[in-house]
Amino acid sequence: MSVRPDLHQHYVRACQNLGQPENPFIALVLQEADKNDKIRWTKGITLKIAGNNHREPVQRVADDHLQVLTSVLHSTVFVTGLDLRWNVLTDDGAKHMATFLQENSTLQYLNLMFNDIGTSGAELIARALHKNETLVYLRMTGNKIGNEGGMFFASMLQINSTLEKLDLGDSDIGTQCLIAIATVLTQNKSVKAINLNRPLLYSQEEETTVHIALMLKNNSSLVELHLRKHEMKNFGVERLCEALYENSSLRYLDLSCNKITCDGVKFLAELLKRNQTLEILDLHANRIEDDGAIYLREALALYNRSLRALSVVSNNISGKGLVALSDAMKTNMELSYIYIWGNKFDEATCMAFSELIQTGRLKPNCTDVEPYEVDGRVHLAELSHGLQKHYYWTPNYGEETNKAANASLEIAAISEY
Repeated sequence: MSVRPDLHQHYVRACQNLGQPENPFIALVLQEADKNDKIRWTKGITLKIAGNNHREPVQRVADDHLQVLTSVLHSTVFVTGLDLRWNVLTDDGAKHMATFLQENSTLQYLNLMFNDIGTSGAELIARALHKNETLVYLRMTGNKIGNEGGMFFASMLQINSTLEKLDLGDSDIGTQCLIAIATVLTQNKSVKAINLNRPLLYSQEEETTVHIALMLKNNSSLVELHLRKHEMKNFGVERLCEALYENSSLRYLDLSCNKITCDGVKFLAELLKRNQTLEILDLHANRIEDDGAIYLREALALYNRSLRALSVVSNNISGKGLVALSDAMKTNMELSYIYIWGNKFDEATCMAFSELIQTGRLKPNCTDVEPYEVDGRVHLAELSHGLQKHYYWTPNYGEETNKAANASLEIAAISEY
């Protein structure tokens, strides 16, 4: 049975009761939600109050605005997702959110990425999750919670058994926090995906990678792991590969923006020959060069039949390596997504990928290049497709249904809420 909520009227009354001015952006979102005929008591909606990605400037959500909003949503059972990315929430706003999380029993998805929440705000939210039993997906990306703030989340993971996806990328966590999270995940059985991108590391010994590898040997529930900008070298990749021989759950491995060369990719290629679980491998912005691409071609063409998406964007690969990868796709029918922009295209590369697209082997929305012809010669233009295309923003024209727009969430089947 359809239920027509009255969120906007509740919001107006709450502003009056708390003596706060209305935020016109929040009011507009709530009015649109009131008109949503798809709302059922059995099916929730996500309120998208993101401060970016708008044609016209909006009044971003501040701490006082959040206090009013959470009072409105306190007893609203059909709001199961809340997207508050790119606003101006601080630790005071985190206090209101923590209170809400302790009392709410319906919210499953919370996106707070790129606000101004610090260490004390992280502590409040993490402690709230000690009691919360409904939140499944939390994104804290870009909030500078620091190593101490990250430690509160590591402690939370020892207690919380509901959270499935945690995003702590670009939040200035450090060595101590990474080791703590890796240690906790050897026991935690609920977390399916975790983002640990761009920590602040001051050692060249790759201790954190070693601990993450030890975790992967024992963890049988993690599906998605992001290790972008970990200063990882070939030694670290070798440790990860050794662990993944014993792991049968990880399906998405993000090693982008590290210092991996062809020698490191050799370990990955050997892993792919035996691993039949990994479905997405992101090597964007490393330096695997032609030799690394050829190692991957051998594994993908002759052995592996599980990998579905591969990114080798900006890896200093020339025509020899790129053509080798295109050849692998002719025999490996499972590899459906490949991203190659930022390498050294020659005529053979352009012809090879043009042929893959024209014959239908490679669908146009499953790669980041598009062939075009000038004076009888084929060239490749860049497309805005790629893994995690909509990571920082969401389309303002509605839901994105194309898998290539965010292949990670589609392939790994970790939903927003």
